[in-house]
Amino acid sequence: MLKTQAASSLRDAAPEAFAPLKAAADEPIAYLENWKRRTGGRVVGTFPMNFPVELAHAAGLHPAIVQESQAPITEGRGLLPEFYCSYTRSVADQAATGELDVFDVFVLADHCVQLLGAVDVIRWAKPEIPNHFAQFISSMDDPWSSGQVRDKIDALRTELEEVSEAKIHPDSVSRSIALYNTDRALLREIFSARRDHSVRIPASELQALIKSSMVMDIEEHIRLLRALIPSLAELETATPPVPVHLSGHFCAPVKPELLDTIEDAGVIAVDDDLYHGWRFIATDVPEDEDPFDALAQWYLDRNKSAPCATRVQRNVDWDDYLINDLQKTGAVGVIVLMAKFCEPLMLYYPELRKALEERDVPVLMIETEHEGVPAESIRTRVEAFVERARQTRAVPDSRRTNDQKEVDNA
Repeated sequence: MLKTQAASSLRDAAPEAFAPLKAAADEPIAYLENWKRRTGGRVVGTFPMNFPVELAHAAGLHPAIVQESQAPITEGRGLLPEFYCSYTRSVADQAATGELDVFDVFVLADHCVQLLGAVDVIRWAKPEIPNHFAQFISSMDDPWSSGQVRDKIDALRTELEEVSEAKIHPDSVSRSIALYNTDRALLREIFSARRDHSVRIPASELQALIKSSMVMDIEEHIRLLRALIPSLAELETATPPVPVHLSGHFCAPVKPELLDTIEDAGVIAVDDDLYHGWRFIATDVPEDEDPFDALAQWYLDRNKSAPCATRVQRNVDWDDYLINDLQKTGAVGVIVLMAKFCEPLMLYYPELRKALEERDVPVLMIETEHEGVPAESIRTRVEAFVERARQTRAVPDSRRTNDQKEVDNA
């Protein structure tokens, strides 16, 4: 009997399960509008990174993380300075053009100064929509950090009870925590198959799985993931020419076409710390303690699981985390994807690059923008990066020149 050729993508291996996930990732507003028509439920809009969605779910609401729109920024262009990041300017534009009308309330948690501007625009453009804003402490290991985070969880609970007009009971929060932990565990199972080189999964498809989890009904998402996972056995075995780690992008997803261009140029992403990637699923909420304490602990634990330049912690370094991860996965280089004007990443990147170069790890920085980047230019730079990474593996350290140790980030 002839052996069936292995599939090269989840789209081919499990079309019935992958298609609705991809559709929700590509058109999150359309998914939410359809969800409201089907259920009559209410949607809570949240910002990326720090909001405990389990709390909103326990209140009987549907939490969805506001995504960067693919539409050009038009009316919102004059609402915020041009030196704000593309995610923030896109949110402002969506507020001005009515794309955010699907949300019944905004309950937001910030992680950078620029998002404060987006909150102001939402309040100006949508004064009829309730808007609650929480600012979590960014210092993670001071004596008062734990108490302040716990106070913020209580404040969010009070605001969500006001919005939902119902008490949030601990048992409901525990059930929501279990559901979201299940979803994260299923996603980690898929990501682990990529990390240990068992299968080759396009980075753009993994991103679709993560992005869809940010907007879909959690039980529907779990059901589709469970239908998808058996198809992993049908995928091609990963034989990467140059395995790399993708790093950066704290808010918005990297454009799928950019991810495809990068991998088509001769590398395969075996791991990442992108927000629309491993960062989003790295940390579970403890299930063996008071659920409100557990949500506070989740916030404090996240920076240990996947360090972030927006947080401060004395015993945690992003560069050390990254170098340790390279040793685990066998990745031989790092491609940093930096959203233009992302201040936290811009400030941290020199330290990150220095740490990698001191260990002779090739690093390539690609700056991204809402309007996209020229594909051929990216392809050329990645191909040059691939050649340098191959030289790094082939040439002993004692014989390498300075030119071979550097990666051009111009």
